[in-house]
Amino acid sequence: MTSGRVLQLNPRDNVLVALDDLRKGEQITFSGRTLALRTDVPAKHKFAMEDIPPGGAVLMYGVLIGKAMEPIGSGEKLTIRNTHHEAATFHEKTEDYRWASPDVSRWRQKTFLGYFRDDGQVGTRNYWLVVPLVFCENRNISVLKQAFEEELGFAPPQIYRQQVAELVRSFQARGSAEIKSSGAARSGVQGQRMRVFENLDGIKFLMHEGGCGGTREDSNNLCALIAGYIHHPNVAGATILSLGCQNSQVAILREELKKRDASFSKPLLVLEQQQSGSEFTMLSEAIQRTFLGLIEANKCARRPAPLSQLCVGLKCGGSDGFSGISANPAIGHVSDLVVGLGGRTILSEFPELCGVEQELINRSIRKEVADRFIQLMRDYAARAKAVRSGFDMNPSPGNIQDGLITDAMKSAGAAKKGGTSPVTAVLDYPEYSTEPGLNLQCTPGNDVECVTAQVSAGANIVLFTTGLGTPTGNPIAPVVKISTNSRLAQKMPDIIDIDTGSVVSGHKTIQQMGEEILDRVVQVASGETRTKAELLAQNDFIPWKRGVSL
Repeated sequence: MTSGRVLQLNPRDNVLVALDDLRKGEQITFSGRTLALRTDVPAKHKFAMEDIPPGGAVLMYGVLIGKAMEPIGSGEKLTIRNTHHEAATFHEKTEDYRWASPDVSRWRQKTFLGYFRDDGQVGTRNYWLVVPLVFCENRNISVLKQAFEEELGFAPPQIYRQQVAELVRSFQARGSAEIKSSGAARSGVQGQRMRVFENLDGIKFLMHEGGCGGTREDSNNLCALIAGYIHHPNVAGATILSLGCQNSQVAILREELKKRDASFSKPLLVLEQQQSGSEFTMLSEAIQRTFLGLIEANKCARRPAPLSQLCVGLKCGGSDGFSGISANPAIGHVSDLVVGLGGRTILSEFPELCGVEQELINRSIRKEVADRFIQLMRDYAARAKAVRSGFDMNPSPGNIQDGLITDAMKSAGAAKKGGTSPVTAVLDYPEYSTEPGLNLQCTPGNDVECVTAQVSAGANIVLFTTGLGTPTGNPIAPVVKISTNSRLAQKMPDIIDIDTGSVVSGHKTIQQMGEEILDRVVQVASGETRTKAELLAQNDFIPWKRGVSL
């Protein structure tokens, strides 16, 4: 319920959300009541509707999000000094869940232009992948990247390099006193070559710091993560560089590929440096065989595909006090629409589901699904506790500054990304998604680790909400960046694709905004629109080491 400048998210709540900056002493009228503000309350922050005694429950979104550490007076702002993280406990699934799917008739016959793979999956992009099994091969990956990208026309515009070169020429010609920036960095697309392969979206070179020297669990998970990328519908084939002696063995990678597709048939080129002998021999062979693979990959062209072939990752990062009000529920509606059309969505970030577990447990279609979620959540919490950490430490300084002061508060808003549809599957990291419907995936909240995992699980597009701004992208799946407020969209237009600030202002409903986002998803999936992260070549890839990361 809203009253112009404030919002109550659920009738059970005993706090209100400030929609714009409120000043101490102002009289706030809400639902027939008037209260005077005892403190300033910046936009996005919350204040008490009534007196809350020490130890009293703080309720938001209709759930417990904290407890009062000291008396909180009516009209007083919630802070990290007077409010502490507290979340409701959870138990086994005890009730059935009935879901009314939204009307999807508008999209029932709609298609996107995708790349069909032999295993039945459909990609939104067509990439060739080059990836090392161990960090020892990172330099060789860099050599191949430099050799391929510019000659094939896939290198991003060298606008900053051009700017430095011009400054050097200016300095050499006139000295430091007359150096002026030419503004080359704002020129956009200077220096980009014509692409050689018209049906290939690019060749992506991944690098990481794993594969050996850590735990065998991390090495095995790395192989499984890479297998997910190779199996991914946005990938036509892959070149793998292996040293030979590392923990992440080629045999483990092949075993993980068979788990995902027993009839795996994509081109997989494996080169091992300790068998090849010289670096020159290995890299020359890699270039020759990869180029032939690119020729084959280029033969695949886009064709119309039903929206049921979409697998959408749901992510938030750099969240603010409006995340759970605008952008998150908007993509939650997108999730419901995609599920209603027979597609898959993936909700991850287990530390940011703390306090809303029971709702997700009750939404699970079977007891086995709910039980697995319970076990993974408890295991994750235990790992965090073992190293003297915990979910309560999840909110970042930026989150707190912009109104998210407890993990349960942050989680209650983050869970809105999952909409209202039933939970059909629960995935441990780094398993692959196959079950239509809403899938829960065990990952950290860490932006890049989470998106890396979602894509490895099959997300062929990712919806990423942000209230503070983050450039996060992915090498093989388009990441659509969605701002929770219009101020951010205006401030950082180079990274934001969609602005949901109109939900906060009341000009659009959650449903209207979600439908607009789905229309954009279809355009991006078809290759008609490139995301800002793609245009910036934001190819972030960080495997999660199963130690504690929140």
